[in-house]
Parts: sequence; C-alpha cells; structure tokens
Amino acid sequence: MEFIADLHIHSRYSLATSSDLTPENLWRWGQLKGIRLVGTGDCTHPKWLDELETKLAPAEDGLYALREAPIGTPVPESCRADVSFLLSGEISCIYKKDGRTRKVHCLVYLPDFASARRLSLALSRIGSVSSDGRPILKLDARDLLEMALDASPRALLIPAHAWTPHFSIFGVTTGFCSLAECFEDLAPQVYAIETGLSSDPAMNWRISALDGITLVSNSDAHSPARLGREATVFSCALSYDGIHRGLAEGGAVAATIEFFPEQGKYHADGHRGCGVRLSPQETVAGNYRCPACGGKVTVGVLHRLELLADRPEGTRPAGAPPFHSVIPLSDLIAGALGVGCTTKRAVALYFRVLEELGSEFYVLLKAPLAEIERVSPQLARAIAAARSGQVLIDPGYDGRFGTVSVPSAPTCD
Repeated sequence: MEFIADLHIHSRYSLATSSDLTPENLWRWGQLKGIRLVGTGDCTHPKWLDELETKLAPAEDGLYALREAPIGTPVPESCRADVSFLLSGEISCIYKKDGRTRKVHCLVYLPDFASARRLSLALSRIGSVSSDGRPILKLDARDLLEMALDASPRALLIPAHAWTPHFSIFGVTTGFCSLAECFEDLAPQVYAIETGLSSDPAMNWRISALDGITLVSNSDAHSPARLGREATVFSCALSYDGIHRGLAEGGAVAATIEFFPEQGKYHADGHRGCGVRLSPQETVAGNYRCPACGGKVTVGVLHRLELLADRPEGTRPAGAPPFHSVIPLSDLIAGALGVGCTTKRAVALYFRVLEELGSEFYVLLKAPLAEIERVSPQLARAIAAARSGQVLIDPGYDGRFGTVSVPSAPTCD
C-alpha cells in the first residue's frame, strides 16, 4: 500500500522546540497534513519514552497508535484519518576520526519500547540522554549503528540531512566523502539517507556511489505545524518490518515530497553576516573568502554536491522514484492574501481550505483547481503556478532560509 510518512521530528524535550509537541498534537497535525505515519522523535529521552508508553498502544506490527483521541480536538471531518507512530530519534555524534573532528547527525528507528529502552540505557553510559531530546554524544557514528543493532537486530539508522555543512555525514565542514568512510564494515547496514531541506533527489542522482541507496525526506519538525515540510511516500506494508524490508531490499519508496532545495537555509554558499550569497564558481574564484569582509564563506549543499558529483546535471538513475517539489500551503495562502503566515486571515483561510477540501497534501498535490477556486480564486492561481513550476526563487545560504514564491505572491519563513 502507499502511505505518506514523516519520520524525522522532535519532542518538546529537544532544545529550541515547541512546547506543543505532544503525541496528541502530532496525531492532530498528522491528519491535517495528510500524513499516515509519524515518527515519535527523541526515542532515547527517558521522560519522553515514559509519556509515549503511557499514551501509545500497539497498532500495526511495530507501530503504535494513540490510546485515546483527545476530546474536542478540532480535526475537520474532511481530514480525519488514522495516524500511526514509529519509534524514532536523532543522535548527534561528535568525535575525532582520521585526524578531523566529525559531527554527524543520525536517525535511529526501533520496533518496540524494549529496544528503545536498551538503546537509551547504552547511550546513557556515554553521555547524557536526558538533557536534550537529541543527545549530543562523543560517539562514532559507526559505533552508534552497532549499538542500535545490539538493541534490536531490526533497528535502522539513516544519516540525517546528509549534506548540510556542519552536522551531517557528507557536510563539507565535518563530514565524510562516502558511507564506507564513515560506517566502515557496517556500511552495508545503511540502506538510506535523508536528503535534507537544501537538496533534492535530482541533486543526489549525480552521485553514482548513492545508486542502490534509498533517498528519503522528512520535515525535521520542531513544532507540530511544521510536520510535512518534507515527507516520503512509501509503497510497502504499513508496518515496521514492511519499511525495514523495503529499505533493505529496495523499492520501498514510491516518491518523496520536497521543499524546493533553494528554500533550504544551506543551499547556496555565502556569508550571512555580510549579506553575501555566492555561486560555487564565485566561491572558488574568491578563494573561499567573503568578498565583503575577507572571512571564510560557508560552503553550501549545492557546492558540496558539485565537489563529489561524478555525473552531469539531469542524470536520473534507472528506477529512481519521482519527487514532488511543493511550497507549503501556509506560504501560498499568505502570498495569495498578501499577509503574514500567522495572521488571522491566513490561518482562517488555511483551516477553511482543509474543512472544505481535505488535508494539506491533498490540496497541494491532487485537488482539482476548480475545487480550490470555489474556496479561493487567488489560492487556486497560486497552486496552479506552483504545480507547474512557475516559481520565483531567492536561494538560502549560511543559515538563512531562502524563499520560493509564485509570481506576485511573496512568501514568509
């Protein structure tokens, strides 16, 4: 079966996250977005594990469901659907290897609470797992994978936002040049990478070493409303083993739903302090220095991929699943109305659209334009432009989000 999943999120126990991140709110926003399977996030944090065990009950094999739907939670009937949870977490591995400091963020997935407790206990012997939902540990990413497999032979590890400069497996600042260099003998146990907001599958298809590695996308949401910024459309059994088997054997992913990569905050090169954005060619010509102040330029994802690419732009490996580049519905509404995303007018129209048409992904990807036009002609025009790729792009760089909008419709961050 096909279902949409967002398997990289955080709980309110992670730093710089919303206090609204509760199982109930994730359940609600999963329905509003059209997401069938949501990662729990932070599955090694003891207090979050306690809350999850209290509030979740076994559902499909290796997945969980909310024990009790909250009374009075506003989910429009047009959006109501089952939402399941998969135990997930992100670990920040910071360590020395081959004479360099490495900073690699990894996603771990586990089939049951007993496995999550075992991994949490093992990690607590290395560093704190309770001070941050995404623990920062002096731990080799290869050893993290070994510990996850010790906790459960069915564990999965996926490198998170694989290309971002500072905290990723391939990041130009602290990363590696290959999966094998990072994971050594356990590299065959890494079946997928997360492309991150600043790259898309087409960019990754230029790396022949990633042939046979599944590309997945997730939101890395720090608040419930950010669920589904990116997501993965799976085509496999709705179960932990279905996902595990599909990733291990290939064929698990039918498509991904993507940010335009230019909207990611590390897509281009640049120096935010001086407001300078550069192309890879400009960075090289300037000896990787900011032309305004002479400081070091932050090399972005586009440049890093260019350095490792061994195929030309436009390459598509045989059998590679498609992807859909979307602008979030809240941005499109804000642009159509000419107001901010969080204004009363924009929020009211957002929920009116959901009530009358269905979930956000249905509206963005499938709803007939005539149906959307009956609710908002301006929004229908904006969605038509976004679907056809008629967009205006202002790329992000050095931690500054880019903007992608449709003509005459500015967006907000």
